[in-house]
Amino acid sequence: MKKKFYIFIVMALFAASVNAQQHPLFSHYMFNGLFVNPAYAGSKEFVSTTLIARKQWTGFEGAPSSQIASLHAPLNNQKVGLGAVISNDKIGITSQTDFYGSYAYHIPMNTGKISMGLSGGFSYFKSKFSELTVWDTDDPVYETNSLSNILPNFGAGVYYYSNKFYAGLSVPQLISYDPDQPLHVEVEKVHKVSRHYYLTSGMIIATAGELKFRPSFLVKYASNAPLQYDLNLNMLISDIIWVGASYRSSDAITAILEYQVNKKLRVGYSYDYTLSEIRSYSSGSHEIVIGYDFGFNVLKMKTPRYF
Repeated sequence: MKKKFYIFIVMALFAASVNAQQHPLFSHYMFNGLFVNPAYAGSKEFVSTTLIARKQWTGFEGAPSSQIASLHAPLNNQKVGLGAVISNDKIGITSQTDFYGSYAYHIPMNTGKISMGLSGGFSYFKSKFSELTVWDTDDPVYETNSLSNILPNFGAGVYYYSNKFYAGLSVPQLISYDPDQPLHVEVEKVHKVSRHYYLTSGMIIATAGELKFRPSFLVKYASNAPLQYDLNLNMLISDIIWVGASYRSSDAITAILEYQVNKKLRVGYSYDYTLSEIRSYSSGSHEIVIGYDFGFNVLKMKTPRYF
């Protein structure tokens, strides 16, 4: 346990030494690991579903609005996990809808398991130029009212987890449609898709009382862009209520609340206080999450799964 704690501290300090800003993930990503890493599929003993809706920078015109639904489960032998993710994002005149399936293979290792995962699917992009205010009406870029693309992709990841510790490394979209990145696909009039790399880790620290603490972090990197990191600390009270806070580098401070209604149902909410100059035009970001687990193994669980 001490060794894992030291590993976590070293990795967290590495993350904290970098300062950058990119588009943020869902604030509840630590409760929905499949969105970040396909190797997470089947890491629980039962079927797990999660719905998240996010409204970013409320009051700011054209701000991102995002929704995601995920489902994953192990097969009977507990070695293979399958999952699926459907998500939708809209920012300004551009919308993106993703459909991805995941496969993971889990191998017992000491007191935990290590899994390797693959995902595949496609993204549908559409930009409505008709919604823009155009001054140069002769610009050929705006000759069409809209531009749409269906872009196939696949991802990969590795994930180690036990009852009290986890760490993962993933690339959810390996194919790049960005001419500024190496090994990209050349497509004419295509929406830009950059390759992202994610490093995650977290652990549970139990106390003598009814409290458990869950520190975690995420580092995100894309070529030709600065690194971004999230530092999180959540507290579990009586195995029922999660209360926590996150710091997203140079972007936001987040307050998180999640309630375990029963062994199957959980609901949560988070609020982001924006740190960038956008806060002058926005009242912050809001996110709602609903999770539902089902299967015989859920009823046998004495305590909730922490990861």
